[in-house]
Amino acid sequence: MKKLKAPQPKPGGPTQKGQCAKRVSILDAAAEVFCREGFAGASIDEIAMEACVSRQTVYNHYREKETLFMAVVQDILDRANAALFSILATFPDNGDNLEDDLTAFAVRLNKNCVCNHDGKFIRKLVQTEGERYPHLFEIWRQQGPGKIGTALAALFARLSHVTRLDIDDFDLAAKQFLALVNADLQMISSLGGAPTDEELEKSARAAVRTFLRAYGRRPAREAGGVEELRPETA
Repeated sequence: MKKLKAPQPKPGGPTQKGQCAKRVSILDAAAEVFCREGFAGASIDEIAMEACVSRQTVYNHYREKETLFMAVVQDILDRANAALFSILATFPDNGDNLEDDLTAFAVRLNKNCVCNHDGKFIRKLVQTEGERYPHLFEIWRQQGPGKIGTALAALFARLSHVTRLDIDDFDLAAKQFLALVNADLQMISSLGGAPTDEELEKSARAAVRTFLRAYGRRPAREAGGVEELRPETA
């Protein structure tokens, strides 16, 4: 008589779903603990307790604390990049209402990518742990600021062909745009606060107006066709 074999769990069945749920729980708990205690102060025991799993379960998924930390950073960056590219897809593609359209874009960028939970978390980790553990943020350096700057530079290059933007260095212009739209919000974020919708709008519009004064051009004079730089306003 043939021995009956125990049924094997199908792909995507209860066992796999349970493992996936535990992994997500561990990552979420680790993110909270790392943010609260820092890398050095965080312990696997505390992470396991917050995730409602055993210490061994954490080690089964992640061999050591540094591996878990890197997984947390990667998980946050994956979510942040998904949000970022959805926002980049809304970048203006014409100059009909350039100030309003760029302002609305800057508000969306700050609200969904900079001032949201993931944005605050990764900035706090960089500020508190970046100097002591620079190797832990290699993923962040490769996929964070560099990626958004490159994408935004390409968008400004495309926009300059259909508007009267006078940009020689698109990479520099992208960096300056990001610096301007974040400038007024840094103090609020550093104190742990969240800007209001009114503050986001006011900050974005001031940034866009400054950017357009630097890179915008007035229409050419009818006589002679000589272009004038946009005059500064008081």
